[in-house]
Amino acid sequence: MSDIIATVSDFVCGYPLFILLIGGGLFLFIYSGFVPLRKFGASIKALGHKSDGEGQISSLQALMTTISSTVGMGNIAGVAIAICMGGPGAIFWMWVSALLGMATKFFEGTLAIMYRGRDENGNVKGGPMYMMTEGVSPKLRPLAIFFAFFGMIGCFCVMQANQLTESITTVLTEPMGIATTLPVKLIIGVVMASLVAVVVVGGIDRISKLATKIVPFMVSVYFLLVLIVIVLYIDRLPGVFSQIVCSAFDFKAGFGAVAGIAIIGARRAMYVNEAGVGTASLMHGASKNSDPVREGLVAMLGPAIDSGLVCTLTAIPIIMAGNYEVEGVKGLAIALNSYEALLPGWGKYMLMVVVTFFAFSTMFSYSIYGIKCASYLFGDKNGQMYKYLYLAVILLSCVASLSTVVSIMDFAFAMMAFATMSTILYLSPRVKALLRTRQ
Repeated sequence: MSDIIATVSDFVCGYPLFILLIGGGLFLFIYSGFVPLRKFGASIKALGHKSDGEGQISSLQALMTTISSTVGMGNIAGVAIAICMGGPGAIFWMWVSALLGMATKFFEGTLAIMYRGRDENGNVKGGPMYMMTEGVSPKLRPLAIFFAFFGMIGCFCVMQANQLTESITTVLTEPMGIATTLPVKLIIGVVMASLVAVVVVGGIDRISKLATKIVPFMVSVYFLLVLIVIVLYIDRLPGVFSQIVCSAFDFKAGFGAVAGIAIIGARRAMYVNEAGVGTASLMHGASKNSDPVREGLVAMLGPAIDSGLVCTLTAIPIIMAGNYEVEGVKGLAIALNSYEALLPGWGKYMLMVVVTFFAFSTMFSYSIYGIKCASYLFGDKNGQMYKYLYLAVILLSCVASLSTVVSIMDFAFAMMAFATMSTILYLSPRVKALLRTRQ
């Protein structure tokens, strides 16, 4: 079953997804008149605008919550996997994905406010489902159901739970002489699920407020940790960026190899910044913002932070250590070993603290996405039951293999992306028309 899942996922997440996300992102980048470059300053100013519309949270809380979901295990384990599979050159294509992802997120955030719906209680709801049914046609409800179904699966946070378990066993339990057995993983899973439950039961309000406080803190701590590595090994820094750029265009290995590296980078970037996947619009659609364009400007900051800044911070120590050429799919173990080599004795422990914050922040936020998808399918009351399934899957993810977890996650996200990006591209002229009124 694992092999079947991996084979299907590899096909779907190959050229089809690459063309959709990178090709679609490039089109939106040009079609918008290079909004990520022209309006970057305006997007920062938009963060300070007061809430003036219907919704549950502010634009800043929406951004921080989406970043808390994207700045997670994908920024460490996902980047390590990308380097392991495609070499340093995969990071260059993650940068490209970040820039194009900013354009995609602008359109996605704008449409999230332009087309919203209401649940049975009259509360405002946003997301790809409403873009499809309210923006395109009610006849697209089957596609909205398709997105919501895979949204429930893709938002199970399996990778975060799996890789956090790996970090705990690698850094704590195994050095203490405790073998990594199934009961040990289950105990870790129970503790993890219990901690997540404390926050998740509080709903979107509690999670968004927590994210607004925790995201700036955890990114700052991670920046300081990487800064220490850079200062100690400053002589290796030029070589890091040289490897990233040169290996991204290593045509000596053939065009196929370059294309493969680009696809790996884009595939991992999909999970890191989620541009075009649809999760961001689920959150930005709940913003108390009456101006769609302003919300789009806020939304496009996400990829700049997660795929641009944080992924680069992750890549630098891994490439400096040079221990990424291993057999099989390795994620967090590569990052932990890199910090152990560069900062022996304490580096891996500091990284584990960062990883713990990253993983839990993502698990908190993803629960909101899954509940929103479940509520769309089954109604608000029944949709709340998703949180209990969500906690159970966290427990199961702690004992699953990484390759299977990655394949399931990639496939579900790909299905979400196909539904969301096709809708965004169809509705993009309406965003462009609205943007012209703001020039």
